[in-house]
Amino acid sequence: MVTTEATAPPQEGDAGMLVDRPLYMERIARYIDAPMVKVLTGLRRSGKSRLLELTAGLLRQRGVPAERILRLDFDALELEPLRSAAALNEHLKQVLPSEGRVYVLLDEIQEVAGWERLVNSLVAAGRTDVYITGSNSNLLSSELATYIAGRYITIEVWPLSFREHLAFTAQFPAREGQDYGDAPTAVGNDTAQFPVRVGRSAGNEAEFGRYLRRGGFPGIAVAGFNDTDARAATADIYRSTLIRDALTRRAVRDAELFERVAAFALDNVGNPFSARRVAACLKSQNRAVSHQTVANYLAALEEAFVLARVPRYDIRGKALLATEEKHYAGDHGLVQALFGYSDQRLPGLLENIVWAELRRRGWEVRIGKVGAAEVDFVADRQSDRLYVQVAVTVLASAETRRREYAPLEQIRDSFPKYVLTLDPAAGDRTNGIQHQRLPDFLLSDAY
Repeated sequence: MVTTEATAPPQEGDAGMLVDRPLYMERIARYIDAPMVKVLTGLRRSGKSRLLELTAGLLRQRGVPAERILRLDFDALELEPLRSAAALNEHLKQVLPSEGRVYVLLDEIQEVAGWERLVNSLVAAGRTDVYITGSNSNLLSSELATYIAGRYITIEVWPLSFREHLAFTAQFPAREGQDYGDAPTAVGNDTAQFPVRVGRSAGNEAEFGRYLRRGGFPGIAVAGFNDTDARAATADIYRSTLIRDALTRRAVRDAELFERVAAFALDNVGNPFSARRVAACLKSQNRAVSHQTVANYLAALEEAFVLARVPRYDIRGKALLATEEKHYAGDHGLVQALFGYSDQRLPGLLENIVWAELRRRGWEVRIGKVGAAEVDFVADRQSDRLYVQVAVTVLASAETRRREYAPLEQIRDSFPKYVLTLDPAAGDRTNGIQHQRLPDFLLSDAY
């Protein structure tokens, strides 16, 4: 898609109205006209294209003439003739003014062969402010770093946070007749009902249930889908991501085996596993595969932002551990799309949501080990640190409460410590550990 003044992005009141995402736009705004490439990376359909539209709108608000702004979407078939550095460079010369400051926003730039040289040339010339997006972490490979070392800033774009979900659903309310609320919801051949009351208000309670079931892809929230349609749409995003950003780029020959590895990983979010364990599981299903092949497949899923590997950290020894790593999904909706809701997966999904929120806010997140016990998350951001335990409830028994609190009680520093649950009576503080309701934590500005 080519966007100039003649085909401007939709504005307030249009059917394609954009919803602001301040978390990202504030970051982008800080770097407008800075002599560096703005690189937006993240899972496919997480909203990178819309952020480029919002950026173009912000530039116009700042007085930049529309003819000095060019946005190109290389997912569009019509731009196939421009998918080489030379062809794209010639096109830019033809459509943009030959003098003065210009702004070039290139969506899914990895589709352009040799794009690194072009971006380097634009930055070196000094008059072009460049913004690019990509759905594969190889966008920031060593080759790019060599071309524009020290001249790019990376902004990770995630599917919607719970706060953003509330903003989107407020602007795009559900259509009539959809299965909102806490009534049983059809999911595949099963019937699933969100089982725990959450949220201080009835509105937030219902919305967190929907967010849990449907995930955070912006297009799902905007469309106002019911659970069944949301699951189908998310499954389509998953399949497209596997094919375009993983299978094709890695030239994987056994697609069925690759999909089995991906399904195993998503079915085990929050559970420690290794490539050897996955290989052993597949062998029991009469699919012989080496652990190195599994490791390569997991790496491909990480590159496509479908999965993220989270290492373990010895809190006392202050060292990373090479065993018992965990994996989380780029969006928890992917798990629901593949498997539907189940009580057994709920703890892992809640962990996934908290992990993504911490990463979204710029925290480096690891799994904590303290003695023989585990802390779900140790999060660091500059000189700050958080310790977080995630559970469905700590009210089931005294043993349940002790299991969640004991690891945090062994940590003697003064950094904040949280136990996050869906318990309606959460809010107490014991031995410096704050018991907070998970949806409230997601909406908090305290961290």
